[in-house]
Amino acid sequence: MQINIKISDALKGERFDLVICKFVPALSRSRAAGFIQTRCLSVNNRYRKPGYRVKSGDLVTGNIPEEKSCACVSAQKIDLDIVFEDEYIIVINKRAGMVVHPGPGNTSDTLVNALLSRCPSIAATCNDSFRSGIVHRLDKDTSGLIVAAKTSQALEFLQREFKYRRVKKKYLAIVSGRLSSCEGEIEMPIGRHPVKRKIMAVNHKTGRYARTLWKVKKYLENASLVEILLKTGRTHQIRVHFYAIDHPLIGDSVYQYRKNRRNRSVAPRQMLHSWQLGFRHPYSGRKMLFKAEPPEDFTQVQAKLKLFGS
Repeated sequence: MQINIKISDALKGERFDLVICKFVPALSRSRAAGFIQTRCLSVNNRYRKPGYRVKSGDLVTGNIPEEKSCACVSAQKIDLDIVFEDEYIIVINKRAGMVVHPGPGNTSDTLVNALLSRCPSIAATCNDSFRSGIVHRLDKDTSGLIVAAKTSQALEFLQREFKYRRVKKKYLAIVSGRLSSCEGEIEMPIGRHPVKRKIMAVNHKTGRYARTLWKVKKYLENASLVEILLKTGRTHQIRVHFYAIDHPLIGDSVYQYRKNRRNRSVAPRQMLHSWQLGFRHPYSGRKMLFKAEPPEDFTQVQAKLKLFGS
């Protein structure tokens, strides 16, 4: 279905996803948000989040796939490294290479498929089966801790905790070059790249506030092992920020110097691992902190770089 909506004064200030629902009544709000998040819809040819407040004169355009093309998400028995589980939440140490949730054209072998097999009731947490139980995301090639909700109440609580930055998120990364200081912070707005619309970039004109704190744990051969504390949660934040200060992540094929983009001899993926995750339990309110040590490929790269040192 083609969408072409010019925002009137009467709609000014409405949420983007609610505007879509008004013009396509068959869509639930979460389904509309799903189409927005997968870039099926845009405002003035720019990606906006579902909560964007539309302005008078905005032009909403895009295409909503026909229902028959929106495949249902099936349960798949896939082994997961489960760190913690109770009746409300499940914390997983995600392996690198696993996509968190399905998207158009990719409806299998994701974390959501595995979760639906392990706990079928997770499908009732939201109206969008593509994102059943999903509170936050990790990139496909980022390993480490991620929490999913098993009830709708837990989902809403944890999403609110992330939104108001009450969640502790620590990562480990191997970045290229030796950072000149032992610790520091990067405070640069992140938004859609002005030309390459599929990737993110530091964008001082339209980007959103983003802050990353870092501390060097070890210097390697022309690289640094870094502990990172995220104060915000923008898409690709760590990868974009370190690329912006000329220390791109080892193995990153996107946010990388052009000459290194196809070089997989040192690392097969971006060296980024979700190391620690802390939050309040959605039922008891008890503070919980989980840790997951880096996987073998991460430690192998670290050892390889150390081996080459003097």
